[in-house]
Amino acid sequence: MEGKLRGLLSRFEEVENALGDPNVHSDKKRYKELSQEHAYLSELKEAYEKLSLAKQELESNQDLLKEEKDPEFSSVIREEIERLEGEIPNLQAKLETLLVPPDPNDHANVIMELRAGTGGDEAAIFVGDCVRMYRLFADKMGWKYETLALADSEAGGYKECIISLSGKNVYRYLQYEAGTHRVQRVPVTETQGRVHTSAITIAVLMEPTAEEKIVIDESELKIDTYRASGAGGQHVNTTDSAVRITHMPTGVVVYCQEERSQHKNKEKALRVLVAKLAEEKRRKKEEERASLRSSQVGSGDRSERIRTYNYSQNRVTDHRINLTLYKLDQIMEGDLQEISEALVSYFYQEKLHA
Repeated sequence: MEGKLRGLLSRFEEVENALGDPNVHSDKKRYKELSQEHAYLSELKEAYEKLSLAKQELESNQDLLKEEKDPEFSSVIREEIERLEGEIPNLQAKLETLLVPPDPNDHANVIMELRAGTGGDEAAIFVGDCVRMYRLFADKMGWKYETLALADSEAGGYKECIISLSGKNVYRYLQYEAGTHRVQRVPVTETQGRVHTSAITIAVLMEPTAEEKIVIDESELKIDTYRASGAGGQHVNTTDSAVRITHMPTGVVVYCQEERSQHKNKEKALRVLVAKLAEEKRRKKEEERASLRSSQVGSGDRSERIRTYNYSQNRVTDHRINLTLYKLDQIMEGDLQEISEALVSYFYQEKLHA
């Protein structure tokens, strides 16, 4: 890691010098590439300097504590040591994540499908909790999000929710959220105080890039319209604005009822359909290029339980990387970066050794 880091930090100086060359500005493509590289290397340099400074401060405080005789001042130093010892692993993780080289798909738009699984009403409520968690995470990261489809649950939450997210590194951080998420908690309706286990499934689809052309033949689509309904099945508007599209060759079905306009609902449903067809095309390509084992590295197979949220212990465990954090309350408020960065780093290493 040290050798790679030194190489990248020396590259930072090279890129800065190159950007200072007036001739570079006339080559738009070259200038854009250098600017992107400079932004990445600047972030890396800043993370490295923050980590180095924190380590130096920790060492300095530890030396100071050995010599300090005043109990009150010793207590202040111990508090500072404790703060730095908690901060350093996070700074280290941030640096390790940045050392994972940028991928062309990092900034690709994402469509997330969250569905209630086992656990009935409690699973639907947890879908609602997770939708809120991802929206808060998006706010922290400066991403935009939009609801594409929603199926309310009478007990609260959603039977299904499909959202799109866009912004810097949105696919890089969200691609490993795909899979089964298990929740252990006492439901509001439980009078005996017993802990229930429920599960939801999450699919993460990357919207096609400009290079990935997905052509849909309108004659292969079966389009149905109906009235949008809310919780309990009651109609929430009086026109047939909701749209359900079936792609006949593959049997993929998508729907949208969020907008009052049938045209807008059709547009959103087609976005989901195109993303699903693109994902299937990528999966087939990967299987052709590699064995099934290596094509599944980092795919977040939805059949496997990837994460457990235990409310009574305020604990989140990601089973793929054996990471346990006792701050579920903060994570449900959108503080997902620590988990996301650990996953990015882990799966990069997995791919290197596959």
